[in-house]
Amino acid sequence: MTTAALSLPGLSVGTWTIDPTHSTVGFVVRHLVVSKVRGTFNDFTGAITVAEDGTLSVQAQIQVASIGTNNEQRDGHIKSADFFDVEHFPVATFVSTGVRAEGSNHVVEGEFTLHGITKPVELALDFAGVNPGMGNGPVAGFEATTTINRKDFGINIEMPLEGGGVVVGEKITINLEIEAGLTD
Repeated sequence: MTTAALSLPGLSVGTWTIDPTHSTVGFVVRHLVVSKVRGTFNDFTGAITVAEDGTLSVQAQIQVASIGTNNEQRDGHIKSADFFDVEHFPVATFVSTGVRAEGSNHVVEGEFTLHGITKPVELALDFAGVNPGMGNGPVAGFEATTTINRKDFGINIEMPLEGGGVVVGEKITINLEIEAGLTD
């Protein structure tokens, strides 16, 4: 574990709960080799906990069936056993194992579980700061990104193209834009 006390100005001790109304869990994947499909997961929860010694821990859950790509047919296929198999694997989770400074930014190390398989991932984290909020207490902003390979998580569908390549790329970029409020 590489967790160390971090200097994140204004981020006080306590639990910062993710506000799903003001946050986004998004992804980008190659389609037909030449373009990209973007989507979001619309049902998620999580928290960032700041301990007395300044160390951070993060945990989050995503309801995989909440996927949206602006195409109902595609969303239905992605929910099927060909991809996420939401009937058997309805939740994806992230639990941090450490946080380290990297230049002026940070890296959150953790265990990501998707499709019943858990793998280590690293999220490049940009801390946007803390704002007093609008009468309900302070809010903090974070942006994070990571790239995973869907095959590492047992999503092995190929769908090869006649001219080479596959319909859906293997690399998935996950983008998080998080607003969290101090709840205790």
